[in-house]
Amino acid sequence: MVRFGRDEELSEILTVVSEILRGGVVRCPETAVEERLLSRALDLLGCRNPPCEGKSREYTLEELGFFEEISPPRLRVFNSTEELLFRNWPTPLVRLSSFSGKGVRVWAKLEFFNPFSMSVKDRVGWLMVSDLLSRNPRRGVVLYEATSTNTGMALAAMAAIKGLKAKLFLPATIQKASDTILKVMGAEVYRQPKSITVEFIDEVEELARKEGGVHLNQFENNANLKVHLRYTAKELDLQTREASLRLQGFMGGVGTSGHLSAISVYFKNRYGDHIKVYGVQPAAGSTIPGIRRVESGMKWINYAKVDRIVDVTLEEAIEHAIRVARREGIFVGLSSGAVTAAYMRLVGEDLLEEGDYVLIFPDHGFKYLEFFSSYLEGEGVH
Repeated sequence: MVRFGRDEELSEILTVVSEILRGGVVRCPETAVEERLLSRALDLLGCRNPPCEGKSREYTLEELGFFEEISPPRLRVFNSTEELLFRNWPTPLVRLSSFSGKGVRVWAKLEFFNPFSMSVKDRVGWLMVSDLLSRNPRRGVVLYEATSTNTGMALAAMAAIKGLKAKLFLPATIQKASDTILKVMGAEVYRQPKSITVEFIDEVEELARKEGGVHLNQFENNANLKVHLRYTAKELDLQTREASLRLQGFMGGVGTSGHLSAISVYFKNRYGDHIKVYGVQPAAGSTIPGIRRVESGMKWINYAKVDRIVDVTLEEAIEHAIRVARREGIFVGLSSGAVTAAYMRLVGEDLLEEGDYVLIFPDHGFKYLEFFSSYLEGEGVH
């Protein structure tokens, strides 16, 4: 079912991005082609274009505003609910004391501090809609999206803020609570007789075309990668410096592959290939909301280096989400449980070097009460 062909233009742009991150500087282009690619690369990184005037032909990233977008207000006062999202970044990075030990410290980036879906998908939904409206600022647009809940919540919130409408299409396997949540947020919800979202994105695309709507398509929309390069990865860079971490690696789930690919591109180029990146996918035959197997088709992982993909079952994901709650007091979602399970497997295999590892916790556990309830009826987790 692989459907994501290679995007040659994106490949060229990411080559420039990699060169910039490795060198830490931007050199003025000499041709129109170089200028176009550089401008696109700097847009992905959230930098201004260099003025390229006078004798200066080289600029540091900091001179071009590399970190300027990450500037939360000191007392967390916001002028709008949209600002509540993007001006409240970075999301917290917290050490998980009970999962650390023997020279290894583990940290979690808590993406459920995002306000709309309590998930990492707020970032993607926000930038997809923002990019769309920057090109076509008309009101009344209807947004179409295949989602397993979180992106749908983000889009429903953005639709409410911007005066748009949202039609959301969910797989049959997703928890029933999603329909209620999305309808409360003002979206139209349609269940599809498929088990994962990527299986019906072509149908959503065709329906949007016929009905005059816009299919944002989180699976192929480069705003997905862009938001994580411009914000998530740079936040982690600043946070790991602030905490003086001896950074060894990152671990995150693969769904669309946006955030894990951006983190890999950023850190492996900026700091070197010794920074390991581990992906987490459902084991064969398992379905875990929010993540899926690489062979089901995903775009950006093809442009990034992932050192290992770890398989996790749904039961392991639930068990480890419960362990996080009972040891650390935070209620995380199933993909976060899967990431924790994968991390603990590497610990058990004695494969981790001494130092610091960051786990990306994509969302909160409240949407998955049906899974937890069914499991707890006969559980034996301690």
